[in-house]
Amino acid sequence: MEEKLISQKKPAFPISKELYNYLTEYNRNIKIPIFYEDLLRFDGAIVVYDKNGEDSLWIRVYYSEHERDEIDLSLKQMYMILHGDGTEDSLPFLTVDAIDYCTFGNSKPFRVKIRNILNDNYSYIYVKIADASRVYGLELEHILSPNNINFLIYKDTLIEEHVLGIPGDVFLEDNLPSVSVQGKKKISKEFVKFNERCMIRLLGDMRSYNFVIVASYDFDQVEYRIRAMDFDQQSFEGNLKVYFPQFFKDNYPYVKMVSDSLQEESIEQYKKEERSAIARRIIGAHDRVQGLLKCMLHDKISTPEKVNQLKMDLFNYTKDVKFKKCQNMGEILKVAFDFVVRNYKNVNAYIIRNK
Repeated sequence: MEEKLISQKKPAFPISKELYNYLTEYNRNIKIPIFYEDLLRFDGAIVVYDKNGEDSLWIRVYYSEHERDEIDLSLKQMYMILHGDGTEDSLPFLTVDAIDYCTFGNSKPFRVKIRNILNDNYSYIYVKIADASRVYGLELEHILSPNNINFLIYKDTLIEEHVLGIPGDVFLEDNLPSVSVQGKKKISKEFVKFNERCMIRLLGDMRSYNFVIVASYDFDQVEYRIRAMDFDQQSFEGNLKVYFPQFFKDNYPYVKMVSDSLQEESIEQYKKEERSAIARRIIGAHDRVQGLLKCMLHDKISTPEKVNQLKMDLFNYTKDVKFKKCQNMGEILKVAFDFVVRNYKNVNAYIIRNK
C-alpha cells in the first residue's frame, strides 16, 4: 500500500530567506558550534543491533583521535544551547557516550547520546540536514499539536530534541498484548485524534515507526498519547490518503483496535474535539501561524502535479471551492486552516444563538 501512497523519495528543499527570518524571530535560528557535514568525517563504524539482536539500521561511528575531543566538545555545547541557556558551567559533567548514524530514510540523521556523569541520566539529540519540509513540519507540530517540540537551525544544519515514547511498531509487538481493554479504548481515542490532526495540518507518512506511544500514569489508570516523530513528509505528496495514518497497512492493528473499541458516534465525537482543539490553537497563535503560512506561500516544497492533485482531493473531501484556486502547498494549508476555523466559529455561533 505504501508504494502506491508514497509516489517517490522526497527531495530536500532549501531553507528560504523568508523562513530563516521567521525562525530568527522565534529564536529557532541560532549559531551552533558544529555542522552536519562535520559529523560525516568519521573514520569507521560498527552495526548497532537492537535488544533482539537484529540490525537497527543505525551504525555507531568513530572519529580520529585528533578530531574526537573537538567534536565531543561541540556536541556538548550544542546540547546546552538546545536544552539550557548556552552557558558552559555544566560541560564538565557531560559526556558523549555514542554517535550513531542512520543509513535508512530521507534525513540520514546522526543520533547523539549525551550523559550526565553525576547521575547517569542521559538524553539524545539529532543532527540532520536542514530541509524546509521538515522545518515546517516541526514548527506546525509545536504550534498546533498538544506537544511542544524543541529544535534549532543554523545554515544547513538542523538540531532536534528526542521525542520520548515507544515507537508505534515496537508498541504493537511488545506492549499491546498486555494493555487492558480500557487501555485499548484510550489508545483508540488517541489514534482517531492523531489521524484527524495529521490530515488537517497535512503531515504525511505516519506509518507506525514514524510515531511514538507515550504512556503516563494518573492515579490508578494509564493514559496514552500519540506523538509524531518524523516530519519529512510535511505538505509534499499529492494523494490526500498519505495524510491519513489510517490508510497505511503498518497501522492496520490500530485501525482494527479503533473499530473494535469505539462506536461510530464516539469516533465522530473525537474527530470534532480534535478539529475544535486545532481551531483554538490556530486562533490563539494567530500571528505565529500567519507568519509561518506567509513563508509557505512564497516557498516551493512540492511539485505542481502534487499541488494540483491534493487541492482537488481536498475539494472533493470538503466541497470548499477555495481549494481549486490554490497554486502551492502554502495556499492549500491556509485554505485548510481557514476552513477549520470557520466551521469552529459557525458551530459556536449556532450554539450561542440556540441557548
